[in-house]
Amino acid sequence: MEELLRRYIRGEVSDEERAKIARWLDDDPENMREFKAMRKLYDISLWQTEAQASSNPKKVTGKIWRMTFETLKIAAILVVGFFASKLIIPHESETVHTQTIHVPPGQRAELTLADGTEVWLNSGTTLRFPDRFAENKREVMLDGEGYFSVRHDANRPFTVQTSRYAVRVLGTEFNVKAYENSSLFETALIEGSVEINSPRMAESLRLKPNELAVANSNTIHVSSIPDYNYFKWKEGLLCFEDESIQNLMKKLELYYDITVDIQNKSLLHYRYTGKFRIRDGIEHVLKVLQLKHRFSYTKDDDKNLIVIK
Repeated sequence: MEELLRRYIRGEVSDEERAKIARWLDDDPENMREFKAMRKLYDISLWQTEAQASSNPKKVTGKIWRMTFETLKIAAILVVGFFASKLIIPHESETVHTQTIHVPPGQRAELTLADGTEVWLNSGTTLRFPDRFAENKREVMLDGEGYFSVRHDANRPFTVQTSRYAVRVLGTEFNVKAYENSSLFETALIEGSVEINSPRMAESLRLKPNELAVANSNTIHVSSIPDYNYFKWKEGLLCFEDESIQNLMKKLELYYDITVDIQNKSLLHYRYTGKFRIRDGIEHVLKVLQLKHRFSYTKDDDKNLIVIK
């Protein structure tokens, strides 16, 4: 059905196929939402191509960036965060558009920036980036968690700005977690080299491959990456390794943008190891935990609250 919808949006279907799509849309309101999401992505991709063509009418090399989604349901809310504003690049007369991508709770997204850098965005993350980078630097703004595979360019360092710290690289793979509504900041380096700096720091901190930097206040602690399941969220998995139930619930609150009130304090004595698919949702996690521990829970959708009893 997905390929048929794509051909329908491009106007490449027969009358019989058009009737089939009409019946599918009438079957379930969710189908219409999925169709509108795909249509919106298609419109954005056209806008991107047109923007590049207008800046260089003699050469169009393709989309400035692309997005791939686990399901169409993800796109329905994700593209709501898209907007364009104008900035002027130093030493250049052409207009640059700053774009914003927001990933809704319980979802994830992937995109490729104008320089070829690949970015994976976790649940509840917002990324702001230009459709073209300046001649002497590459800079993006992150609120949330992102995994970056940066295209090497010695003349243009790549910087991820967060609300508390900046992570500067030339070409590398690393993960940054820095949600503005959380005091936790983390950067994990897989390969290459990164520097972490902040106005609060006397000097920059340079990480080596396989190192993890964690800051809960103004102090940064560096250690080895304890478990490479840490990055499985890129594949749509939440992984917990000997995690306390309290920390597990805090992560679920971040990923699903929900408040969890643990009234059953006996749960706080337990730890858990396991993996969950992000798209299965928080209630699936709770039902799995119920197989090992005795508790009940209620969910208030209006207050976005889960109470564990």
